[in-house]
Amino acid sequence: MNSVELFSGAGGLALGLELAGCRNKALVENNKHACSTLRTNATNSHPLTKKWNIIDSDVKSIEYENLGSSIHLVAGGPPCQPFSLGGKHHSHKDHRDLFPEAIRAVRELRPQVFLFENVKGLLRKSFSTYFNYIILQLSYPLISRRQDEPWLSHLSRLERHFTGSKEKDLSYRVVFRLLNAADYGVPQIRHRVFIVGFRSDLNREWSFPKPTHSLDKLLWEQWVKRTYWEKHEIPKHQRPEIPQRYIKRIERLKSDFHDFPPDGYSYKTVRDAISDLPDPRINDSDIPNHEFRDGARPYPGHTGSNLDEPSKTLKAGDHGVPGGENMMSFQDGSYRYYSVRESARIQTFPDDYVFSGSWTEAMRQIGNAVPVKLAHSVAESIHEQI
Repeated sequence: MNSVELFSGAGGLALGLELAGCRNKALVENNKHACSTLRTNATNSHPLTKKWNIIDSDVKSIEYENLGSSIHLVAGGPPCQPFSLGGKHHSHKDHRDLFPEAIRAVRELRPQVFLFENVKGLLRKSFSTYFNYIILQLSYPLISRRQDEPWLSHLSRLERHFTGSKEKDLSYRVVFRLLNAADYGVPQIRHRVFIVGFRSDLNREWSFPKPTHSLDKLLWEQWVKRTYWEKHEIPKHQRPEIPQRYIKRIERLKSDFHDFPPDGYSYKTVRDAISDLPDPRINDSDIPNHEFRDGARPYPGHTGSNLDEPSKTLKAGDHGVPGGENMMSFQDGSYRYYSVRESARIQTFPDDYVFSGSWTEAMRQIGNAVPVKLAHSVAESIHEQI
């Protein structure tokens, strides 16, 4: 299945697509640091990236007829700052809102399916009308906005078309869902909106993949059977106390399941993700992107991630890297930043995938990325349907 990806960033979504069996015919990105990361891995003949066609360009200048006619999937993550809870919340008024370019790609390439992702802030009540506008544009990409037409007028035309016509031209059946990466084996609580559309003439029935991992299973392994601590060889005197917020939930698990564990796999924790990496403070290995960064400290609302829970959401930050989301907290009250490699593990990038740029730039790329494992889960279900 041939794909084109817009707003590729550091390549998390692209890697997930490749793992699912897609072949990326073009990756469009114009951030110089992200492009350097993509090119570095392609040049190093990474098995998943060696055939990537990386286009360092503003997406607005792309002429899609030059990419060929056999594109089955269009994917990407339009810049999320207009909708991010940590941004300025300007939505359609923000010059960084590039959803219109994602829609243009669908209109011109006419793929069998598209896959777009964005931050959960896209579903905020204050954005609901504009989000509906996005969905209707993706459903009927040929009904494009006229020059100088107000977007609300365009929305009205789309609504009339949706309610009053039998579809003959290009159209898509569009669904969306807010997914938590931890539910799919990513060692991080990370909520992202995924929008998927299948071309109407295909008559495909599809739904988002079911979660495979759960917090209940993790709590069962940690505090009922305690196999989690044995797996990591943590002696009893070094184990933490049961977090107060989980005590009632653990009692319910004991009552509901008795000796039989909950179904599925347990949430992956920070310890699961990085325990086999050497401490970067004393690291003398040649592991790429695993250098120590000093100066980590908590501040209100940003207190680091517990080693024995999924990481808090890694973020890119509007003006630099927010320390609270990119550091660990320890039982002795100390803190330290994740190394770039540890952050990459938490985003489920492979260890042989390297990041270009300074610590801040590499962390920003990772904070903006789609977790590879989450992208793989969604893309694999799409690939099976197509």
